[in-house]
Amino acid sequence: MTEPLLVDRADGVVTLTLNRPDALNALDTALKEALRDALAALEGDRTCRAVVLAGAGRGFCAGQDLREHVGSLEAGGSDPLDTVRTHYNPIAARLAHLPKPVVAAVRGTAAGAGAALAFLADFRVGGPRTKFVMSFANVGLAGDTGASWSLPRLVGHAKAVELLMLAEPVDAAQAERLGLLTRLVDDDEKVLPVAQELAARLAAGPTVAYGAIKRELSIGDAGTLSDALAAEAEAQTICGRTADHRNATFAFVNKDKPVFEGR
Repeated sequence: MTEPLLVDRADGVVTLTLNRPDALNALDTALKEALRDALAALEGDRTCRAVVLAGAGRGFCAGQDLREHVGSLEAGGSDPLDTVRTHYNPIAARLAHLPKPVVAAVRGTAAGAGAALAFLADFRVGGPRTKFVMSFANVGLAGDTGASWSLPRLVGHAKAVELLMLAEPVDAAQAERLGLLTRLVDDDEKVLPVAQELAARLAAGPTVAYGAIKRELSIGDAGTLSDALAAEAEAQTICGRTADHRNATFAFVNKDKPVFEGR
């Protein structure tokens, strides 16, 4: 049986590939559980210094597998969307707070929860066929997978309302203008290699500092100045004790190139 999630490692970069290409990588239970568990395992994995999230085949991710979801509706339970608490919430939290850089290689369509996964990454690389659509409202649902948190941070409140309520597709050029894409390459076949190249660059950097920057921004985006200053003080205490900071400072003074080890 084909694995729903492929995990590949190279030079400190772990590539997680959603692997249901015949279903445009729609998120069924097996794939959601595999992604949730893989992200949990990577949190404390010191050999992983950066992550790439990709989709197999011609699309990134079509969102929730609605064919499977029909079964939940027919079962008539009290909460047919319990997958949000069981799967999507843990996935979103782990992806957003992973203490290392995450790059999404968004080739083709990213819809619903699939788009929301990409928006939780720190960087998003797309190509000419990249398309985002917040399709939740098209099936009578509100947003999930952290979309109500990530979208306003990327595009502002008013545009987030528009994207979620109108559920209109956003093509690659518009996505780049809005900030939904970090980089737009000219060939869809380049999306994954460029994403992995960016992740390799990040993996060779001060990954403890990157994790601290992510924590700072998660607080500074929504908190008070006092909250942000406290978070910055804590982050600098942690970073200031690392070998990376010490070695890079001496390298700078001596006009050498620093080597970061993530410790």
